[in-house]
Amino acid sequence: MIAYIIRRILYAIPILIGVNLLTFALFFFVNSPNDMARLHLGVKRVTPQAIAEWKAEHGYDQPLFYNAAAAGAGKLTHTLFFQRSVKLFVFDFGRSDDGRDIGSDIRQRMWPSLAIQVPTLVLGLAVCISMALMTVFFRGTYLDATGVVLAVVMMSISQLFYVIGGQYLFSKVLRLVPISGYDTGLSAIKFVILPIAVGIVSGIGLGVRLNRTFFLEESGKDYVRTARAKGLSEIRVLFRHVLKNAMIPILTGVVVVIPTLFTGSLILESFFGIPGLGSYLIDAIRAQDFGIVHVMVFLGSVLYIVGLILTDISYTLVDPRVRLG
Repeated sequence: MIAYIIRRILYAIPILIGVNLLTFALFFFVNSPNDMARLHLGVKRVTPQAIAEWKAEHGYDQPLFYNAAAAGAGKLTHTLFFQRSVKLFVFDFGRSDDGRDIGSDIRQRMWPSLAIQVPTLVLGLAVCISMALMTVFFRGTYLDATGVVLAVVMMSISQLFYVIGGQYLFSKVLRLVPISGYDTGLSAIKFVILPIAVGIVSGIGLGVRLNRTFFLEESGKDYVRTARAKGLSEIRVLFRHVLKNAMIPILTGVVVVIPTLFTGSLILESFFGIPGLGSYLIDAIRAQDFGIVHVMVFLGSVLYIVGLILTDISYTLVDPRVRLG
């Protein structure tokens, strides 16, 4: 197990290097440091001196990959790529273009994102699995058909509809929760209830359809028919055999969601005014702040790779037949 984890971590290094190179190249090919200076100065006609001063102040006056004017190792270290990309591997995130410490911003903003995403993931997964098991238990009946139709309808509706509808009904009409905003401590509960509910409801359609497919596939296998032939009740078959063996594809789907636990939900945080990492990333994209965007892409890649490793490890817990060599 330990050897497998070490091997996967070593495999992740070239992947992260490739993501870093691609993000760095795309950003600077689309926007040169001169374009970034003009954007942040906010003046249509800026002098070359003002552009040069802005680049020097923010560290964009260095060469991209190779500094021929420097001596020794400085030819590689005194470059934008080293200063802005290589340091990410030791989690030195540097500063944004407006001078804020990116690491401090992330540590502060990750908690509102986690306050929304963790309950949404856990509760949403429990609701989707329960509803999918119910449709499988009553398969072939009107309840099953109704559940499938509702799931298709719900997954066909944009998340924006649930956001706007939830804000209108529960905030403006019923006045049960604030329409937007955030607070610290226990006071934050009233601000995150509605975003969590919207996140759960908007994911029910896809989650039920997907999990129902997994459960139906397992229900048709030989070991399930054997269990029924031995006289086990349908509920016991579903929970003891079908659910356990269907957890592998379910856990695989959870991997995709793991990065959003920290990076946040862009739509929910924007519409509900949550100061999390999702709104942090949107603001950085609008301002074309390369430092923040690059760090968030890097963190997303790291979290996705960590999620893959954790998922592989969890396979051994839900299915003893899986062994990691």
